[in-house]
Amino acid sequence: MDFSQPELLLPFSFYNRPVLHVAKDLLGKILLRKQNGKILSGKIVETEAYHETNDPSCHAHRGKTRRNAVMFGPPGHLYVYFTYGMHYCMNVVAEAEGIAAAVLIRALEPLSGIELMKSRRDEKFKEKDLCNGPAKLCQAFAITTKENGISLLENKIWIADSELVSSKQIAVSPRIGISSGQELPWRFYLKDNHFVSGKKNGK
Repeated sequence: MDFSQPELLLPFSFYNRPVLHVAKDLLGKILLRKQNGKILSGKIVETEAYHETNDPSCHAHRGKTRRNAVMFGPPGHLYVYFTYGMHYCMNVVAEAEGIAAAVLIRALEPLSGIELMKSRRDEKFKEKDLCNGPAKLCQAFAITTKENGISLLENKIWIADSELVSSKQIAVSPRIGISSGQELPWRFYLKDNHFVSGKKNGK
């Protein structure tokens, strides 16, 4: 299936909803990037939700800053941040403008442009290791803070609709790789998918 067809692009209304709904519904959708005449794509298989309210691990928990300003902007944009002095992580802004909420894309199942992804990561990596982590997928798709604030409603980086994922296919667990807010069950992933990044300890 050609997921680059314009009619498959997710609309503004998809992102303009509660962040937990967006985080679940992004599973199974297709992330695409057009670059140098090539299309890179991957199925979203793992996400985490973050919200400014009662979520100490959210970047906007203490208010608006220059770094997190995109989170407070309109939904349907990329929020990309640099962490640990070496990694980039990509988030999808959700909810109404003025409310800081975003979904971290934790893992993808590569679909197209795989050789280009390998050249950016390492030729020795197996396909399942190309995008099974938020920093890994950013490296594979060449996403950095230069892409921070990009609209997903255009044709540079966008998300396409795909097959419907049933609730039975989705596992829910606490978020991973954070030091606070660990008790919140805001991580979602596709059960039995080999491209998920972390432990499959969800229900």
